[in-house]
Amino acid sequence: MSGERPPEPQPGATATAEITVSESDLASAFTPGPGDSFPRVLATARMVALMEIAAARVLQPFLAEGDASVGVDVQTTHTAATPPGARVRAHARYLGREGKFHAFEVRAEDESGEIGRGTHRRAVVQGARLEGSAARRRAG
Repeated sequence: MSGERPPEPQPGATATAEITVSESDLASAFTPGPGDSFPRVLATARMVALMEIAAARVLQPFLAEGDASVGVDVQTTHTAATPPGARVRAHARYLGREGKFHAFEVRAEDESGEIGRGTHRRAVVQGARLEGSAARRRAG
């Protein structure tokens, strides 16, 4: 039937995303102002981004053409430092729908074990509509 939404993932569906930590992934790479100084370890923001990518991969096969999934909420803890050159893998497990949002349990690990965990929610939106809304915000 035309216009019908694709099925959704089943609770328990999983996906992963992996990187080797490079200089641009380090907290020290983000120094927007004088006096900003951070250590040469994996940035929390990069860990969270990898968790989001893993969750997006769970939803990707179920998106209609032109749709995208976007993060709307992340609650995480970053519990261990990861040096440059280490491999980091994020895992996402689909928990189900919470209203219009898709809920996930997320965690990340390096070769030595877990480095972070939390929860994440994503929404499915029309990509062009979202980009148009962002452009209008910039135009003021």
